[in-house]
Amino acid sequence: MESIFLTAVDPKSGHVSPSIVSNMSEALESLKKDNEVRTVVLCSMVPGIFCAGADLKERAKMQQSEVGPFVTKARTLITELGTLPMPTIAAIDGAALGGGLEMALACDIRVAASSAKMGLVETKLAIIPGAGGTQRLPRTVGVSVAKELIFAARVLSGDEAKSLGLVNHAVEQNKTGDAAYLRALDLAREFIPQGPIAIRMAKLAINQGIEVDLKTGLAIEEACYAQVIPTKDRLEGLQAFKEKRPPRYKGE
Repeated sequence: MESIFLTAVDPKSGHVSPSIVSNMSEALESLKKDNEVRTVVLCSMVPGIFCAGADLKERAKMQQSEVGPFVTKARTLITELGTLPMPTIAAIDGAALGGGLEMALACDIRVAASSAKMGLVETKLAIIPGAGGTQRLPRTVGVSVAKELIFAARVLSGDEAKSLGLVNHAVEQNKTGDAAYLRALDLAREFIPQGPIAIRMAKLAINQGIEVDLKTGLAIEEACYAQVIPTKDRLEGLQAFKEKRPPRYKGE
């Protein structure tokens, strides 16, 4: 299997629900163990909505004691998404608000339609982003910009998000409403031919190295490089170069 597609919202409402959190958590657990998956594209099947965050009507019915555990489960789910070993791409063809944007931030790469709307809007409700937003947004756009966006509960267009580095690519929306998804597929097609073990080790080295000092980061890189040296794929890459043909990597 070269790529897999996940949808993380209720197909009727476009919101994150407890059942969706549970189902997606099971899917992520399965993905972690699947060495055949090369790339994961996170998208929505709800037109105009990537993920609109928590269902506020449902949240209003929760007891105060229920809110914390639900947010903890959502935070754990998004953390699991962020630690998948293969590349992940969020295809944002519509609104990505609150927890929806937090989910996209946990992906390695974000692609948005120019018309998409996204923001961490929790302060409008007198709460804060609780599923990683206060940590991942500053790491993506910088501390000062992240503070401004969160303090103002600002909603950005895809083009504005691109200008801030919040998304990698902003594309004009098409008639079928899936321009970001199609661009994400193009990116996946660029990733898939490369050595899958090398891609996973590169992701691991980047993710772990960015959190430590340079000396420690270089040691992490060395350890990850050591993992690719004994692979059959590395020898295949050298042989393919010698024979002037495309390599045939098997993830071994």
